[in-house]
Amino acid sequence: MVGGGPAGCHTAIAAAKYSNQNLNILLMDRNSRSEFGKKTITGWSCGDAVSKGSVDYIRENLGVSYQYPELEHYVKGVVAYSPDHQTPVLFEGDGYVLNRKLWPQKQLEACEKFGVQVKFQLAARNLVVEDGSVAGVEAINQADHSIVRETARVVIDASGCASVLRVTLPIRSHIQREIDRDDLVAIRRYILEFDHGGEDRTFFDPDVCIIHLDQYLAPGGYAWTFPKGKNKVNIGLGVQKKSLDRRNTRFGEDDSLKSLVDTYVRSNTVIENARLAKGTEDRGNEDNAWQCSVRRPNDCLVANGYAIVGDAAWMPRPIDAGGIGPSLYASVILGRVVAEAVGAGDVSERGLWRYNLDYMRGYGSQMASFEVLRRFLQNLSNDEISYGMRHFLSYEDVEKITKREHPQFSKIKLLNPFMLLRIATHWGVANGLRYTVKKHEALQELYNQYPESPYEFLGWHKQLTRELNEAYVRFP
Repeated sequence: MVGGGPAGCHTAIAAAKYSNQNLNILLMDRNSRSEFGKKTITGWSCGDAVSKGSVDYIRENLGVSYQYPELEHYVKGVVAYSPDHQTPVLFEGDGYVLNRKLWPQKQLEACEKFGVQVKFQLAARNLVVEDGSVAGVEAINQADHSIVRETARVVIDASGCASVLRVTLPIRSHIQREIDRDDLVAIRRYILEFDHGGEDRTFFDPDVCIIHLDQYLAPGGYAWTFPKGKNKVNIGLGVQKKSLDRRNTRFGEDDSLKSLVDTYVRSNTVIENARLAKGTEDRGNEDNAWQCSVRRPNDCLVANGYAIVGDAAWMPRPIDAGGIGPSLYASVILGRVVAEAVGAGDVSERGLWRYNLDYMRGYGSQMASFEVLRRFLQNLSNDEISYGMRHFLSYEDVEKITKREHPQFSKIKLLNPFMLLRIATHWGVANGLRYTVKKHEALQELYNQYPESPYEFLGWHKQLTRELNEAYVRFP
Protein backbone atom coordinates (compact mmCIF):
# COMPACT_ATOMS: atom_id res chain seq x y z
CA MET A 1 0.00 0.00 0.00
CA VAL A 2 1.58 3.27 -1.13
CA GLY A 3 0.22 6.47 0.43
CA GLY A 4 -1.22 7.21 3.86
CA GLY A 5 -4.14 9.40 2.83
CA PRO A 6 -7.82 8.46 3.32
CA ALA A 7 -7.84 6.14 0.28
CA GLY A 8 -4.69 4.25 1.25
CA CYS A 9 -5.56 3.89 4.93
CA HIS A 10 -9.13 2.71 4.44
CA THR A 11 -8.15 0.28 1.67
CA ALA A 12 -5.57 -1.23 4.01
CA ILE A 13 -8.16 -1.50 6.79
CA ALA A 14 -10.72 -3.03 4.41
CA ALA A 15 -8.21 -5.62 3.13
CA ALA A 16 -7.38 -6.56 6.72
CA LYS A 17 -11.03 -6.79 7.72
CA TYR A 18 -12.20 -8.87 4.74
CA SER A 19 -9.26 -11.27 5.08
CA ASN A 20 -9.91 -11.70 8.82
CA GLN A 21 -6.48 -10.12 9.31
CA ASN A 22 -4.81 -13.08 7.60
CA LEU A 23 -2.94 -10.90 5.10
CA ASN A 24 0.42 -9.25 5.77
CA ILE A 25 -0.35 -5.65 4.85
CA LEU A 26 2.34 -2.99 4.59
CA LEU A 27 1.46 0.68 4.20
CA MET A 28 4.29 3.05 3.31
CA ASP A 29 4.00 6.81 3.62
CA ARG A 30 6.59 9.40 2.66
CA ASN A 31 5.98 11.41 5.85
CA SER A 32 7.09 10.96 9.45
CA ARG A 33 4.65 9.55 12.02
CA SER A 34 3.83 13.02 13.33
CA GLU A 35 3.02 14.22 9.80
CA PHE A 36 1.39 11.01 8.58
CA GLY A 37 -0.84 11.43 5.54
CA LYS A 38 0.48 14.90 4.66
CA LYS A 39 -0.54 15.52 1.07
CA THR A 40 1.93 18.18 -0.08
CA ILE A 41 4.94 20.02 1.29
CA THR A 42 2.59 22.79 2.47
CA GLY A 43 0.23 20.55 4.42
CA TRP A 44 -2.78 18.26 4.43
CA SER A 45 -4.23 20.08 1.42
CA CYS A 46 -8.01 19.79 1.30
CA GLY A 47 -11.29 21.68 1.33
CA ASP A 48 -11.98 19.54 4.43
CA ALA A 49 -15.66 18.84 3.69
CA VAL A 50 -17.15 15.35 3.89
CA SER A 51 -20.73 14.13 4.03
CA LYS A 52 -22.07 12.34 7.10
CA GLY A 53 -23.09 9.54 4.73
CA SER A 54 -19.46 8.89 3.79
CA VAL A 55 -18.36 8.81 7.43
CA ASP A 56 -21.26 6.47 8.26
CA TYR A 57 -20.34 4.23 5.30
CA ILE A 58 -16.90 3.60 6.80
CA ARG A 59 -18.35 2.94 10.24
CA GLU A 60 -20.96 0.53 8.91
CA ASN A 61 -18.61 -1.38 6.59
CA LEU A 62 -15.29 -1.29 8.44
CA GLY A 63 -16.31 -0.61 12.03
CA VAL A 64 -14.13 2.52 12.18
CA SER A 65 -15.72 5.56 13.81
CA TYR A 66 -14.62 9.18 13.82
CA GLN A 67 -15.69 12.02 16.08
CA TYR A 68 -14.57 15.43 17.36
CA PRO A 69 -11.87 16.82 17.10
CA GLU A 70 -11.05 15.19 13.74
CA LEU A 71 -14.67 15.88 12.74
CA GLU A 72 -14.08 19.51 13.62
CA HIS A 73 -17.39 21.14 12.74
CA TYR A 74 -20.88 19.88 11.90
CA VAL A 75 -22.80 21.42 8.98
CA LYS A 76 -26.34 20.98 7.69
CA GLY A 77 -25.58 21.18 3.99
CA VAL A 78 -24.07 23.20 1.17
CA VAL A 79 -25.39 26.44 -0.37
CA ALA A 80 -24.26 27.43 -3.86
CA TYR A 81 -24.71 31.09 -4.80
CA SER A 82 -25.06 32.37 -8.33
CA PRO A 83 -22.48 34.96 -9.48
CA ASP A 84 -24.98 37.78 -8.87
CA HIS A 85 -25.66 36.45 -5.32
CA GLN A 86 -29.39 36.52 -6.11
CA THR A 87 -30.02 32.77 -6.35
CA PRO A 88 -29.02 30.51 -3.46
CA VAL A 89 -29.40 26.77 -4.00
CA LEU A 90 -29.38 24.66 -0.83
CA PHE A 91 -28.13 21.10 -1.05
CA GLU A 92 -29.39 19.66 2.20
CA GLY A 93 -27.47 16.88 3.92
CA ASP A 94 -25.56 16.55 7.16
CA GLY A 95 -21.82 16.69 6.94
CA TYR A 96 -18.60 17.74 8.60
CA VAL A 97 -15.68 20.06 8.02
CA LEU A 98 -12.69 17.95 9.00
CA ASN A 99 -9.46 18.78 10.73
CA ARG A 100 -7.24 17.20 8.09
CA LYS A 101 -4.14 17.33 10.27
CA LEU A 102 -5.75 15.36 13.11
CA TRP A 103 -7.81 12.93 11.01
CA PRO A 104 -4.78 11.04 9.59
CA GLN A 105 -3.60 10.24 13.13
CA LYS A 106 -6.94 8.57 13.82
CA GLN A 107 -6.64 6.66 10.54
CA LEU A 108 -3.15 5.56 11.58
CA GLU A 109 -4.49 4.27 14.90
CA ALA A 110 -7.17 2.31 13.06
CA CYS A 111 -4.63 0.82 10.63
CA GLU A 112 -2.40 -0.41 13.43
CA LYS A 113 -5.41 -1.73 15.34
CA PHE A 114 -6.24 -3.89 12.31
CA GLY A 115 -2.68 -5.23 12.16
CA VAL A 116 -1.46 -3.09 9.25
CA GLN A 117 2.30 -2.53 9.38
CA VAL A 118 3.07 1.12 8.69
CA LYS A 119 6.48 2.35 7.56
CA PHE A 120 7.25 6.06 7.51
CA GLN A 121 9.49 8.32 5.43
CA LEU A 122 9.45 6.00 2.41
CA ALA A 123 8.92 7.78 -0.92
CA ALA A 124 7.95 5.25 -3.58
CA ARG A 125 9.71 5.79 -6.91
CA ASN A 126 9.47 2.56 -8.97
CA LEU A 127 7.39 -0.57 -9.28
CA VAL A 128 9.13 -3.94 -9.13
CA VAL A 129 8.03 -6.23 -11.97
CA GLU A 130 8.35 -9.99 -12.43
CA ASP A 131 6.94 -12.00 -15.36
CA GLY A 132 4.68 -9.18 -16.56
CA SER A 133 3.16 -8.52 -13.15
CA VAL A 134 3.81 -5.89 -10.49
CA ALA A 135 5.55 -7.62 -7.60
CA GLY A 136 6.65 -4.84 -5.28
CA VAL A 137 7.85 -1.27 -4.80
CA GLU A 138 11.21 0.43 -4.71
CA ALA A 139 11.35 3.48 -2.42
CA ILE A 140 13.80 6.00 -1.04
CA ASN A 141 14.20 6.24 2.71
CA GLN A 142 13.85 9.97 3.39
CA ALA A 143 15.92 9.73 6.56
CA ASP A 144 19.17 8.30 5.10
CA HIS A 145 18.46 8.27 1.33
CA SER A 146 18.95 4.51 1.12
CA ILE A 147 16.99 2.41 -1.36
CA VAL A 148 14.29 0.18 0.14
CA ARG A 149 12.72 -2.68 -1.82
CA GLU A 150 9.46 -4.26 -0.65
CA THR A 151 7.82 -7.20 -2.41
CA ALA A 152 4.06 -7.80 -2.50
CA ARG A 153 1.38 -9.93 -4.14
CA VAL A 154 -0.56 -6.73 -4.87
CA VAL A 155 0.63 -3.10 -4.87
CA ILE A 156 -2.14 -0.58 -4.24
CA ASP A 157 -1.27 2.90 -5.41
CA ALA A 158 -2.87 5.67 -3.34
CA SER A 159 -0.01 8.11 -3.85
CA GLY A 160 -1.94 11.03 -5.34
CA CYS A 161 -3.02 12.66 -8.58
CA ALA A 162 0.47 12.83 -10.11
CA SER A 163 1.44 9.31 -9.00
CA VAL A 164 4.87 8.45 -10.39
CA LEU A 165 3.99 4.76 -10.11
CA ARG A 166 0.97 5.11 -12.40
CA VAL A 167 2.79 7.39 -14.85
CA THR A 168 5.71 4.94 -15.22
CA LEU A 169 3.68 1.71 -14.94
CA PRO A 170 6.05 -0.67 -16.79
CA ILE A 171 3.62 -3.45 -17.77
CA ARG A 172 0.86 -3.68 -20.35
CA SER A 173 -2.39 -2.37 -18.96
CA HIS A 174 -5.60 -0.52 -19.82
CA ILE A 175 -4.83 2.03 -17.09
CA GLN A 176 -4.35 5.56 -18.44
CA ARG A 177 -0.97 6.91 -17.33
CA GLU A 178 -1.30 10.67 -17.89
CA ILE A 179 -4.05 13.20 -17.30
CA ASP A 180 -4.93 16.03 -19.69
CA ARG A 181 -3.97 19.39 -18.17
CA ASP A 182 -7.45 20.74 -18.96
CA ASP A 183 -8.81 18.15 -16.53
CA LEU A 184 -6.89 19.67 -13.61
CA VAL A 185 -7.75 22.62 -11.41
CA ALA A 186 -5.20 24.57 -9.38
CA ILE A 187 -6.40 25.15 -5.82
CA ARG A 188 -5.32 27.34 -2.94
CA ARG A 189 -6.91 27.76 0.45
CA TYR A 190 -6.32 29.24 3.88
CA ILE A 191 -7.45 28.18 7.33
CA LEU A 192 -8.24 31.48 9.01
CA GLU A 193 -9.40 32.81 12.32
CA PHE A 194 -11.26 36.11 12.13
CA ASP A 195 -13.39 38.74 13.86
CA HIS A 196 -16.98 39.28 12.73
CA GLY A 197 -17.37 42.39 10.61
CA GLY A 198 -21.13 41.96 10.29
CA GLU A 199 -23.86 39.45 9.53
CA ASP A 200 -24.33 38.32 5.95
CA ARG A 201 -25.10 34.64 5.47
CA THR A 202 -24.35 34.83 1.77
CA PHE A 203 -20.68 35.26 2.79
CA PHE A 204 -20.39 33.21 5.99
CA ASP A 205 -22.79 30.85 7.73
CA PRO A 206 -21.62 28.66 10.63
CA ASP A 207 -24.27 26.07 9.75
CA VAL A 208 -23.56 25.47 6.04
CA CYS A 209 -20.71 25.27 3.55
CA ILE A 210 -20.92 28.10 1.01
CA ILE A 211 -19.87 27.85 -2.64
CA HIS A 212 -19.62 30.97 -4.81
CA LEU A 213 -19.82 30.47 -8.56
CA ASP A 214 -18.01 33.31 -10.32
CA GLN A 215 -16.14 33.01 -13.61
CA TYR A 216 -14.31 36.30 -12.97
CA LEU A 217 -13.18 35.43 -9.46
CA ALA A 218 -12.63 31.69 -9.98
CA PRO A 219 -12.51 31.03 -13.75
CA GLY A 220 -13.23 27.42 -14.60
CA GLY A 221 -13.79 26.56 -10.93
CA TYR A 222 -15.46 28.03 -7.85
CA ALA A 223 -14.71 29.70 -4.53
CA TRP A 224 -15.75 28.39 -1.13
CA THR A 225 -16.18 29.44 2.48
CA PHE A 226 -16.48 26.39 4.75
CA PRO A 227 -17.01 27.06 8.46
CA LYS A 228 -14.80 25.36 11.03
CA GLY A 229 -16.46 27.20 13.92
CA LYS A 230 -18.01 30.60 14.58
CA ASN A 231 -14.73 32.43 14.05
CA LYS A 232 -12.76 29.96 11.95
CA VAL A 233 -12.98 29.08 8.27
CA ASN A 234 -11.50 27.03 5.44
CA ILE A 235 -11.61 29.51 2.56
CA GLY A 236 -10.22 29.20 -0.94
CA LEU A 237 -10.86 28.68 -4.62
CA GLY A 238 -9.91 26.59 -7.60
CA VAL A 239 -9.24 27.67 -11.19
CA GLN A 240 -8.57 25.98 -14.50
CA LYS A 241 -5.35 27.41 -15.90
CA LYS A 242 -6.65 27.84 -19.45
CA SER A 243 -9.77 29.60 -18.14
CA LEU A 244 -7.65 31.89 -15.95
CA ASP A 245 -5.41 32.78 -18.90
CA ARG A 246 -8.47 33.62 -21.02
CA ARG A 247 -9.94 35.72 -18.21
CA ASN A 248 -6.70 37.65 -17.67
CA THR A 249 -6.37 38.34 -21.41
CA ARG A 250 -9.96 39.45 -21.75
CA PHE A 251 -9.89 41.89 -18.83
CA GLY A 252 -6.25 42.98 -19.08
CA GLU A 253 -5.45 41.48 -15.67
CA ASP A 254 -2.40 39.63 -14.40
CA ASP A 255 -3.99 37.71 -11.54
CA SER A 256 -2.48 34.55 -10.06
CA LEU A 257 -4.14 31.91 -7.96
CA LYS A 258 -2.88 33.60 -4.79
CA SER A 259 -4.02 37.08 -5.78
CA LEU A 260 -7.50 35.72 -6.56
CA VAL A 261 -7.74 33.98 -3.18
CA ASP A 262 -6.57 37.11 -1.39
CA THR A 263 -9.16 39.18 -3.27
CA TYR A 264 -11.86 36.66 -2.31
CA VAL A 265 -10.95 36.90 1.38
CA ARG A 266 -10.90 40.71 1.30
CA SER A 267 -14.30 40.83 -0.42
CA ASN A 268 -15.96 38.84 2.36
CA THR A 269 -17.93 41.37 4.43
CA VAL A 270 -18.17 39.07 7.46
CA ILE A 271 -14.49 38.18 7.74
CA GLU A 272 -12.57 41.00 9.44
CA ASN A 273 -9.01 41.01 10.80
CA ALA A 274 -8.33 37.65 9.12
CA ARG A 275 -5.22 35.80 10.30
CA LEU A 276 -3.84 32.32 9.74
CA ALA A 277 -5.04 29.87 12.39
CA LYS A 278 -2.44 29.56 15.17
CA GLY A 279 -3.51 26.44 17.11
CA THR A 280 -1.29 23.36 17.18
CA GLU A 281 -4.08 21.41 15.45
CA ASP A 282 -3.57 23.63 12.36
CA ARG A 283 0.10 24.51 12.53
CA GLY A 284 1.82 23.64 9.26
CA ASN A 285 -1.52 23.38 7.46
CA GLU A 286 -2.75 26.98 7.31
CA ASP A 287 -1.86 27.83 3.70
CA ASN A 288 -1.99 25.14 1.02
CA ALA A 289 -1.80 24.96 -2.76
CA TRP A 290 -2.25 21.84 -4.88
CA GLN A 291 -3.77 20.40 -8.04
CA CYS A 292 -6.88 18.23 -8.29
CA SER A 293 -8.38 16.21 -11.12
CA VAL A 294 -11.89 17.08 -12.32
CA ARG A 295 -12.58 14.32 -14.82
CA ARG A 296 -14.16 10.89 -14.59
CA PRO A 297 -12.07 8.27 -12.76
CA ASN A 298 -9.41 6.41 -14.71
CA ASP A 299 -11.29 4.19 -17.16
CA CYS A 300 -9.46 1.13 -15.77
CA LEU A 301 -8.30 0.77 -12.17
CA VAL A 302 -6.34 -2.51 -12.21
CA ALA A 303 -3.42 -4.32 -13.83
CA ASN A 304 -1.54 -7.52 -13.02
CA GLY A 305 -0.67 -7.18 -9.32
CA TYR A 306 -1.54 -3.49 -9.24
CA ALA A 307 -4.51 -1.24 -8.48
CA ILE A 308 -5.09 2.51 -8.13
CA VAL A 309 -7.45 4.30 -5.76
CA GLY A 310 -8.28 7.82 -4.58
CA ASP A 311 -6.54 10.77 -6.22
CA ALA A 312 -4.14 8.37 -7.99
CA ALA A 313 -7.22 7.05 -9.83
CA TRP A 314 -8.59 10.58 -10.47
CA MET A 315 -11.63 9.92 -8.30
CA PRO A 316 -12.59 13.47 -7.18
CA ARG A 317 -16.01 14.38 -8.58
CA PRO A 318 -15.71 16.44 -11.80
CA ILE A 319 -18.50 18.82 -10.77
CA ASP A 320 -17.06 19.92 -7.40
CA ALA A 321 -13.61 18.28 -6.99
CA GLY A 322 -14.83 16.48 -3.85
CA GLY A 323 -12.51 13.51 -3.45
CA ILE A 324 -12.99 12.10 0.05
CA GLY A 325 -16.41 10.47 -0.50
CA PRO A 326 -15.46 8.65 -3.74
CA SER A 327 -12.19 7.48 -2.16
CA LEU A 328 -13.90 6.04 0.91
CA TYR A 329 -16.44 4.21 -1.22
CA ALA A 330 -13.72 2.81 -3.51
CA SER A 331 -11.46 1.78 -0.63
CA VAL A 332 -14.04 -0.60 0.81
CA ILE A 333 -14.62 -2.21 -2.59
CA LEU A 334 -10.90 -2.51 -3.36
CA GLY A 335 -9.99 -3.89 0.06
CA ARG A 336 -12.63 -6.60 -0.26
CA VAL A 337 -11.59 -7.50 -3.83
CA VAL A 338 -7.89 -7.71 -2.92
CA ALA A 339 -8.63 -9.95 0.07
CA GLU A 340 -10.68 -12.27 -2.16
CA ALA A 341 -8.11 -12.24 -5.00
CA VAL A 342 -5.17 -13.09 -2.73
CA GLY A 343 -7.26 -15.79 -1.06
CA ALA A 344 -8.10 -17.28 -4.45
CA GLY A 345 -4.48 -17.11 -5.61
CA ASP A 346 -5.27 -14.87 -8.59
CA VAL A 347 -4.02 -11.29 -8.40
CA SER A 348 -3.87 -10.83 -12.17
CA GLU A 349 -5.76 -8.11 -13.99
CA ARG A 350 -8.63 -10.57 -14.37
CA GLY A 351 -8.48 -11.58 -10.71
CA LEU A 352 -8.76 -7.92 -9.62
CA TRP A 353 -11.32 -6.92 -12.27
CA ARG A 354 -14.25 -7.07 -9.84
CA TYR A 355 -13.00 -3.76 -8.39
CA ASN A 356 -13.47 -2.12 -11.79
CA LEU A 357 -16.90 -3.61 -12.20
CA ASP A 358 -18.29 -2.76 -8.76
CA TYR A 359 -16.95 0.78 -8.67
CA MET A 360 -17.77 1.78 -12.25
CA ARG A 361 -21.29 0.38 -12.23
CA GLY A 362 -21.93 1.94 -8.83
CA TYR A 363 -20.46 5.20 -7.59
CA GLY A 364 -18.37 5.86 -10.70
CA SER A 365 -21.22 5.60 -13.19
CA GLN A 366 -22.27 9.26 -12.80
CA MET A 367 -18.80 10.74 -13.16
CA ALA A 368 -18.44 10.81 -16.95
CA SER A 369 -21.68 12.74 -17.36
CA PHE A 370 -20.63 15.13 -14.57
CA GLU A 371 -17.45 15.69 -16.57
CA VAL A 372 -19.58 16.75 -19.54
CA LEU A 373 -21.67 19.04 -17.32
CA ARG A 374 -18.50 20.57 -15.87
CA ARG A 375 -17.15 21.31 -19.35
CA PHE A 376 -20.44 22.96 -20.28
CA LEU A 377 -20.47 25.15 -17.17
CA GLN A 378 -16.87 26.23 -17.75
CA ASN A 379 -17.96 27.71 -21.09
CA LEU A 380 -20.67 29.93 -19.53
CA SER A 381 -20.45 33.57 -18.51
CA ASN A 382 -21.51 34.83 -15.08
CA ASP A 383 -24.72 36.20 -16.56
CA GLU A 384 -25.56 32.82 -18.13
CA ILE A 385 -24.85 30.93 -14.91
CA SER A 386 -27.01 33.32 -12.85
CA TYR A 387 -29.85 33.08 -15.37
CA GLY A 388 -29.67 29.31 -15.55
CA MET A 389 -29.71 28.86 -11.77
CA ARG A 390 -32.66 31.22 -11.46
CA HIS A 391 -34.82 29.78 -14.24
CA PHE A 392 -33.72 26.23 -15.06
CA LEU A 393 -32.81 24.54 -11.77
CA SER A 394 -35.70 22.73 -10.07
CA TYR A 395 -36.07 21.24 -6.60
CA GLU A 396 -35.82 17.78 -8.18
CA ASP A 397 -32.51 18.76 -9.82
CA VAL A 398 -31.12 19.90 -6.48
CA GLU A 399 -32.16 16.62 -4.87
CA LYS A 400 -30.39 14.65 -7.59
CA ILE A 401 -27.17 16.65 -7.26
CA THR A 402 -27.33 16.15 -3.48
CA LYS A 403 -27.48 12.39 -4.11
CA ARG A 404 -24.50 12.70 -6.52
CA GLU A 405 -26.78 12.04 -9.48
CA HIS A 406 -26.96 13.99 -12.73
CA PRO A 407 -29.84 16.55 -12.77
CA GLN A 408 -32.57 16.22 -15.41
CA PHE A 409 -33.31 19.96 -15.79
CA SER A 410 -36.99 19.12 -16.11
CA LYS A 411 -38.00 22.80 -16.25
CA ILE A 412 -36.50 23.00 -19.74
CA LYS A 413 -38.60 20.06 -20.91
CA LEU A 414 -41.75 21.83 -19.70
CA LEU A 415 -41.11 25.19 -21.36
CA ASN A 416 -44.24 26.66 -22.95
CA PRO A 417 -44.21 29.03 -25.97
CA PHE A 418 -44.31 32.12 -23.72
CA MET A 419 -41.28 30.93 -21.77
CA LEU A 420 -39.45 30.12 -24.99
CA LEU A 421 -39.77 33.76 -25.98
CA ARG A 422 -38.55 34.89 -22.54
CA ILE A 423 -35.40 32.80 -22.71
CA ALA A 424 -34.57 33.68 -26.32
CA THR A 425 -31.44 35.52 -25.20
CA HIS A 426 -30.31 32.48 -23.19
CA TRP A 427 -31.39 29.72 -25.52
CA GLY A 428 -27.81 28.45 -25.70
CA VAL A 429 -27.88 27.76 -21.96
CA ALA A 430 -31.17 25.85 -22.17
CA ASN A 431 -30.03 23.90 -25.20
CA GLY A 432 -26.69 23.06 -23.57
CA LEU A 433 -28.38 21.78 -20.42
CA ARG A 434 -30.75 19.70 -22.53
CA TYR A 435 -27.73 18.21 -24.31
CA THR A 436 -26.01 17.28 -21.02
CA VAL A 437 -29.11 15.34 -19.96
CA LYS A 438 -29.19 13.44 -23.25
CA LYS A 439 -25.46 12.71 -22.98
CA HIS A 440 -25.89 11.61 -19.35
CA GLU A 441 -28.47 9.04 -20.37
CA ALA A 442 -26.16 7.61 -23.03
CA LEU A 443 -23.17 7.50 -20.69
CA GLN A 444 -25.18 6.01 -17.83
CA GLU A 445 -26.32 3.18 -20.08
CA LEU A 446 -22.74 2.63 -21.23
CA TYR A 447 -21.36 2.47 -17.67
CA ASN A 448 -24.11 0.03 -16.70
CA GLN A 449 -22.56 -2.19 -19.38
CA TYR A 450 -19.02 -1.86 -18.06
CA PRO A 451 -17.25 -5.01 -19.33
CA GLU A 452 -17.30 -8.14 -17.23
CA SER A 453 -13.70 -8.97 -18.12
CA PRO A 454 -10.54 -7.29 -19.46
CA TYR A 455 -11.02 -8.95 -22.84
CA GLU A 456 -14.11 -6.85 -23.56
CA PHE A 457 -12.58 -3.56 -22.41
CA LEU A 458 -11.22 -2.19 -25.70
CA GLY A 459 -14.59 -2.42 -27.48
CA TRP A 460 -16.35 -0.73 -24.56
CA HIS A 461 -13.69 1.96 -24.34
CA LYS A 462 -14.04 2.83 -28.02
CA GLN A 463 -17.73 3.54 -27.41
CA LEU A 464 -16.92 5.67 -24.36
CA THR A 465 -14.30 7.66 -26.29
CA ARG A 466 -16.76 8.26 -29.12
CA GLU A 467 -19.45 9.56 -26.74
CA LEU A 468 -17.04 11.84 -24.88
CA ASN A 469 -15.32 13.19 -27.97
CA GLU A 470 -18.68 14.32 -29.29
CA ALA A 471 -19.24 16.28 -26.07
CA TYR A 472 -15.71 17.71 -26.13
CA VAL A 473 -16.29 19.11 -29.60
CA ARG A 474 -19.49 20.78 -28.39
CA PHE A 475 -17.95 22.07 -25.13
CA PRO A 476 -14.27 22.69 -25.90
